[in-house]
Amino acid sequence: MMNRFEGPGGKEARIRYLDGDFQVTSPGAFVRCAVTGESIPLDELKYWSVARQEPYVSAIASLRREIEAHPELRSRR
Repeated sequence: MMNRFEGPGGKEARIRYLDGDFQVTSPGAFVRCAVTGESIPLDELKYWSVARQEPYVSAIASLRREIEAHPELRSRR
């Protein structure tokens, strides 16, 4: 994996998100959060959805997307 100081500078990477890991398919320094649009340096990427193939800047952003996809999660039982 490349760190933010290597490779093509400020270019956005293309990533294939796997269970517990990810694969860089097109080199870059960062990806964009699917919820907030914030840049996430690859060495700080911790949250993503394998099913949706989306990165998230935080656990909160990940939860927001999950609730958007499954509104029934809003109700407590």
